[in-house]
Amino acid sequence: RLIKFIFQPLEYVEDFAKTYGDNFTIWGRNDSHKVYFSHPQALQQIFTADSSQLEGGKGNMILKFLVGANSLLLLDGNSHQRQRQLLTPPFHGERMRAYGETICEITHRVSDSWKIGKPFSIHASMQEITLGIILRVVFGLDEGLRLEKIRGVLTSLLNSMDSPLISSALFFQFLRKDLGAWSPWGRVLRLLQQVDEMIYALIQERRAESNQNRQDVLSLMMSARYDDGQPMPDEEVRDELMTLLFAGHETTASALTWAFYWIDHLPEVRDKLLKELDTLGDNLEPSGITKLPYLTAVCQETLRIYPIAITASPRIVRSPIEIMGYKLPVGTVIFPSIYLAHHRQEVYPQSKQFKPERF
Repeated sequence: RLIKFIFQPLEYVEDFAKTYGDNFTIWGRNDSHKVYFSHPQALQQIFTADSSQLEGGKGNMILKFLVGANSLLLLDGNSHQRQRQLLTPPFHGERMRAYGETICEITHRVSDSWKIGKPFSIHASMQEITLGIILRVVFGLDEGLRLEKIRGVLTSLLNSMDSPLISSALFFQFLRKDLGAWSPWGRVLRLLQQVDEMIYALIQERRAESNQNRQDVLSLMMSARYDDGQPMPDEEVRDELMTLLFAGHETTASALTWAFYWIDHLPEVRDKLLKELDTLGDNLEPSGITKLPYLTAVCQETLRIYPIAITASPRIVRSPIEIMGYKLPVGTVIFPSIYLAHHRQEVYPQSKQFKPERF
């Protein structure tokens, strides 16, 4: 069952849903039962439940070796709220508009290398764009040897994480053995150590800088203060940087790749989208682009048909809770299924077909 979950995740949930319906339980050892929900009413109840009833951080512990114990993904309750309040300001208003211009600049640089009539990997290009954006917008690195060095190590680490063997190692303890630099898990650990050394060196350098006007996310995180006036410790800054890197790189690259796939696969979508883009003329401001209704619909339909995460963060029941009439005991693990919710026929008829008009 676990092998199928790793290598055929869509078939895994679809087959259960076909047999058992909206809500189903996968029995585990030692009463560690997993309950999947996909009905909108159930998802609303889960997402609005108090943290005293459901905790989400523990459900992501599988990522701790990568993003660290202080990551927003692993926190719950007051500590989650406290950290989130500190991280939210960089992603609003004027700063987002400035980031938009940087995103356009990096995208143009990558797409300018494409040659008419010469095949290339769209996924590799999307990875190059998303990593370039993170290094500039989040890490605040400008072009140069240091950026190229960090880019090289991060690319190696991210590519290592993509392999089926490493994906399996997240679920099978016996595969997480450091047998030296040439072993798969050993290579990941050494690359992770190199990334850590680079990030901590960058944090120390940024703390010693006199330029307080930097607008990258790292600098803004370091200048932020908790209610008691204390800054984020280096370890917290490192963990949130790794969270932004791994939550924002491959996820965005994959979504963009699927968008290009469907735009190429369906000429009527491509023609309609190009016609809308032509209405901009020479006014290619990021804020104007984001207001285009059909482009927005294409993005939403891409994320609907192939969501970048098959489920939301698992929730663990802290105190008995009832969801859609089901009484769930303490210790139950709840999986809010994004994929199944996005393929409910009564909400999205012909759900396997790409139709931006839904939005």
